[in-house]
Amino acid sequence: MKHIKAVKEPWRCSSRYKALGQMLVTNQRLDKLAAAHIDFKNCGMLNGTCLSATLKALKCLRLNRMSDADQPNQSNESSATVPVLFNTNVTVQGDNEEGEVDNGPMLVQAHVQLAKTYHKLSQCKCTCTVPELSTELSIPNLYNVLHHFLFEQLYPDDQRSPSEVLLVRCPRFDGKIQVFNSASSTFYAPSDCSGIDGMHREHIRACPIWRNEAPRYDCVFVNTDASVEGMGGMDIACVMCFFSFTFNTVLYPCAVVCWFNKASDGPDQDTGMWIVTPSFDTDHSPSVGIIHIDPIYRAAHLIPIYGAQIISCDLKHYNSYDAFQAFYVNRFADHHAFEIAS
Repeated sequence: MKHIKAVKEPWRCSSRYKALGQMLVTNQRLDKLAAAHIDFKNCGMLNGTCLSATLKALKCLRLNRMSDADQPNQSNESSATVPVLFNTNVTVQGDNEEGEVDNGPMLVQAHVQLAKTYHKLSQCKCTCTVPELSTELSIPNLYNVLHHFLFEQLYPDDQRSPSEVLLVRCPRFDGKIQVFNSASSTFYAPSDCSGIDGMHREHIRACPIWRNEAPRYDCVFVNTDASVEGMGGMDIACVMCFFSFTFNTVLYPCAVVCWFNKASDGPDQDTGMWIVTPSFDTDHSPSVGIIHIDPIYRAAHLIPIYGAQIISCDLKHYNSYDAFQAFYVNRFADHHAFEIAS
């Protein structure tokens, strides 16, 4: 119990980055609050609530006024009409829920929203263009991928794959874009830390420098077939960048992703987890796409399949997507991940 109070709970309240100093400050403040609580309680300051104290003061004020008017009968009747809603000997304390919760109503199963502040690329001062973003991400064909994305958005009933459409028939966009380092995903997860309607929020990161140390590109579940439940109707993608642009007065919030392929039509028999491998084009370059943020469900956690070889001590966690050839989709990350990735 002491370990939970002194270590686990302060850790969950921290940012998980260099958390030791934050945990020590949290414990110091909790000790001060506990001492203040004892002092306030001994002074009788924690008996009842603000509302009950106000009602009690109003009751005394009304009794004094009635007594001054020398109307005891009316005073007794009036005092009987003042309701006492709270027991003055009860101390009300709020619950401290763990995790980031969303107390809004459950309107949809999942919703993704871009960050409020956009990112400034190194080559430009504010907004940027697609060629500049292509250089920043080292994706030479990003301009063509965007044209195919626009064709798919403007002609959703076309049965052809966007890659089969000639570029001359695709809409052209040469305007400015805004780049974002993160997006928030709000989804229905009543089994995890959530609000009163079961909504939970998490942040999906896609930034070149995370905490001044290394790049961070999170993976996500993407809904590709709404008619199939679970992983059968989802794909895994690594988000390289979030950005938005306006075309024909319509705002398009998008994400540049690198796709993963499922190794089979079902989970691994030994572990019960799905296996995915990085997807490559015919020229052996990573399969890159641009998607609308609406099909993004939530963040996904991938576990490398290590094999029998010894892992180098120089390998960093942010290089793991390039160092391994196959990954498990971790369904044990939380209760919600277990439901959708089983």
